[in-house]
Amino acid sequence: MHPLDIDLLRTFVAIADTRTLGRAAGRIGRTQAAVSMQVKKLEALLNQPLLHRTGRGVALTLQGERLLGHARTILRHHDAALADLSGAGLSGTLRFGCPDDYAAAFLPHILRSFAGRHPLVLVEVVCAPTPRLLEQIGRHALDLALVSTADGAGTAAPLRREPLVWVGNRHDDAAARVPLQLALSDPDTLDHRAACDSLAAAGRAYRVAYASGSMSGLLAVVRSGQAVAVLTQSAVPADLQILATGEHLPPLPAVGLAVAFGLPHPPALVAEFAEHLHRIVPTL
Repeated sequence: MHPLDIDLLRTFVAIADTRTLGRAAGRIGRTQAAVSMQVKKLEALLNQPLLHRTGRGVALTLQGERLLGHARTILRHHDAALADLSGAGLSGTLRFGCPDDYAAAFLPHILRSFAGRHPLVLVEVVCAPTPRLLEQIGRHALDLALVSTADGAGTAAPLRREPLVWVGNRHDDAAARVPLQLALSDPDTLDHRAACDSLAAAGRAYRVAYASGSMSGLLAVVRSGQAVAVLTQSAVPADLQILATGEHLPPLPAVGLAVAFGLPHPPALVAEFAEHLHRIVPTL
């Protein structure tokens, strides 16, 4: 048995997180060809197939899934040992805010990859709509937060842009109801305002049947087939469908995703986490 190479395991975990060789290559700073060669080397080392290609990227084989758990554990202990013995790793507690609609899609990757680099840092997470996060930023209850911004607003380019989409139950025709029944986030959020503004401009009758900052409650209403919602495209659960614009539903704008800070000159730990967000969020 040959020893497992840390670099090979790190590449493999990046592929498992991103599900494409190209995005994994961007995350670890290698070419796609180099990543492909590393996968072949790891498979030859273990004499097991670890990946198979799909129409949307790559998926882990059964052996790959088994390796993934071991790889994460090995890398976590390896990085923690280096940080502890060298004294070079950051430590401390960070208070981070994230909008509810991005939590499921983005948070696991953000936190896992940052912990791999800085295992001694404790990240406390608050999930809430952007207006509530900005309120906490304003009173310094958070060190930094990802926040949604109106497309084109602000001087700095956002980390990424996300289209807003209409979302409904796969087995219901809620979009054709008159008036249109809506399940929306808080009235001061971008998705709520975009839905109402676009429907008003199109002359489409609507009624806000459910408005709340609770994402789980909002999705429950949509799953019941009683209303449609507006979400960022990345936040759409697999069991719901994106509804086409056209006869019943007008087009919606896009929103940006930016970083807001609690202090004008953030400390080193906060600055490092912000830099991490700038590296990883565009690849998710």
